[in-house]
Amino acid sequence: MPTAAIVWKEGDSFSLEEIYLDELRSDEVRVHLVATGVCHTDLSAANGSTPFPLPGVLGHEGAGIVEAVGTSVTRTKVGDRVLLSFTSCGRCAGCRNGHPALCDSHLILNLFGGRRADGTTTLRHSSGELNAHFFGQSSFSETAVVDERSIVVLPSDTTNDELIIFAPLGCGFQTGAGAVLNVLRPEPGSTIAVTGAGAVGLAAAMAARMTPASRVIVIDRVQSRLELAKQLGASDVIDTSDNDLTSSLLDITDGRGVDYVVETTGNVGVLEASVLSLAVGGTCALIGAPRAGSTAAFDVNRMLPGRVIRGITLGDSEPQTFIPVLIDAYRRGLFPIDRLERVYPFADINAAAADAAAGVTIKPVLVF
Repeated sequence: MPTAAIVWKEGDSFSLEEIYLDELRSDEVRVHLVATGVCHTDLSAANGSTPFPLPGVLGHEGAGIVEAVGTSVTRTKVGDRVLLSFTSCGRCAGCRNGHPALCDSHLILNLFGGRRADGTTTLRHSSGELNAHFFGQSSFSETAVVDERSIVVLPSDTTNDELIIFAPLGCGFQTGAGAVLNVLRPEPGSTIAVTGAGAVGLAAAMAARMTPASRVIVIDRVQSRLELAKQLGASDVIDTSDNDLTSSLLDITDGRGVDYVVETTGNVGVLEASVLSLAVGGTCALIGAPRAGSTAAFDVNRMLPGRVIRGITLGDSEPQTFIPVLIDAYRRGLFPIDRLERVYPFADINAAAADAAAGVTIKPVLVF
């Protein structure tokens, strides 16, 4: 029986225990996990900030090797090296139009439900059923039952080391990069600011360096992260522990404001300051998720000259096509995600979670 990291109730640490896998449905794949990233969404679901029914198994940045496939699966075969990303229904307008992150059933299939669409569970414990199916995978387990639509087949020449490095592409890294490359698409000479130098923010900053934007400004309160941002290509950094965000961005842009902001912190005050920093016609990409029910305020009249607040989920990515683009960028030295990662044994998941929550590690990657 495989071992999984179970959260029994809100605020609990992860408990490593043996679990049982349900039989594969026709559109499911069984994957032996090699590695999985730890994302702040996992931590917020564990502590109750993001609604998820417990007890359950989280994890949604898995990478591994296919062990078995359902009878109708065509995307992958036994032995493939694969990444695990979010799932979607495949039938709604968003899915049909190439925007599965905008799936009508996104929240119930990936986050809040904890079950397959028919209400059944993919995992159970000796004491009873567990909620799982987190982003169609629940990758905090040595073996996972995964939706076919969550599977991204990796290039055949992917090495074992790359499989570990690529694991977080399934969520955090594609979220930041996708916001820039898929949605904002900065024009030549434009300015883009990124609030938060975590995994999502630094992925956005690296992606921005692949565009014609003339200035990439990274904002954080941790000096070591700002130094890393400069090494990764940021033209400017702002330490908000002793500088006002809005006035600093206006100073850098000679009072004009920035063309684009990628807001990754989930801090409502930072969002409001970001909106105040926008140039005429500017866009604030809203990525960071605060506690459910949070609200922000803005001056309506100030928004009328073309300023936009745009919510973005998972970089509006279609993982089958976008993740290979990021892999190619990594291999060409343009998207060095390995510089953000720290590897932990799966048994040290609680240490990895604590380091992520404390900001000690930008992107923990658990290795099985």
